[in-house]
Amino acid sequence: MDPTLKIKTISKLKAMLPELSPRLRTVAKYIVDHPSDFGLDPIRKTARKCDVSTYTLVRMAERIGFASYDELREPFRHALVSSTALTERPAWIESLREKGELGQVQADATMNTLAIVERSLERQTPEQMARVAEMLLGAENVYLTAVRASYALAYYFHYVGRMALPSLQLIPRHMNSAIDELNYASDRDVMIAISFTPYSRETIEACKFALKKGVKLIMISDSDVISSEFTAHETMVASVISTHDFGCFSGAMALIENLLAMLMKLGGDDARARIKSYEDLRRDNNAYWIAPKKH
Repeated sequence: MDPTLKIKTISKLKAMLPELSPRLRTVAKYIVDHPSDFGLDPIRKTARKCDVSTYTLVRMAERIGFASYDELREPFRHALVSSTALTERPAWIESLREKGELGQVQADATMNTLAIVERSLERQTPEQMARVAEMLLGAENVYLTAVRASYALAYYFHYVGRMALPSLQLIPRHMNSAIDELNYASDRDVMIAISFTPYSRETIEACKFALKKGVKLIMISDSDVISSEFTAHETMVASVISTHDFGCFSGAMALIENLLAMLMKLGGDDARARIKSYEDLRRDNNAYWIAPKKH
């Protein structure tokens, strides 16, 4: 089998996205975002994850030029067999399943968390990490935006990241919109946008506006196929597959931690000096609770 067939198929799916029907677009996006799951799961499980019929999956295979669904899936299965080592489940996780129904829920959620952290991190190349870090360090202003659940990730990124990157600004501020904050942005600036399926309208509109202003856009998302209306300069993809009704952000947080480590390293002595100044400030102002000494 052609070892590049999986890559060629993904590239073809990305190119076809704008012209596909909504259901076929959902399937194509799922294959692009979750190639390992697509190669591993049977057709009915994939249909359930995509919320489409098995017939739609067969139509997708035919639309892209394969004789059958199995033929479409085969290069993804081949890639799993040839390049992926199976990791044994730790005994302590398996022991949870003996603790009743909630133990099984905990075991499934634990395995899911470990899996998406691994999948998210293995997708990040040192070359892209370095490009993104250099973009951020070289920008006049770095805007960071997210809403709803993604805001928690952005808040943490800003809280820690500003010590290595003093130009980092969390937007919107003071009840404004992100677009208000970008009014004076220029091609000397960079914006990081964090959004996961279902994508926030406010964040997508801010991305489109930033690009019109010439701002370089970095997306942290669950897909590099987000909108046919714009393309980010860099997209860092994290898996958010979950065992419950909402996305699991463990993989996204791991990705952000890697990027912070890169920024701290490249920030050098200046970053370390800023970190020390913050710690000195907090200590001098009793920011941290200290247990009273026992007499």
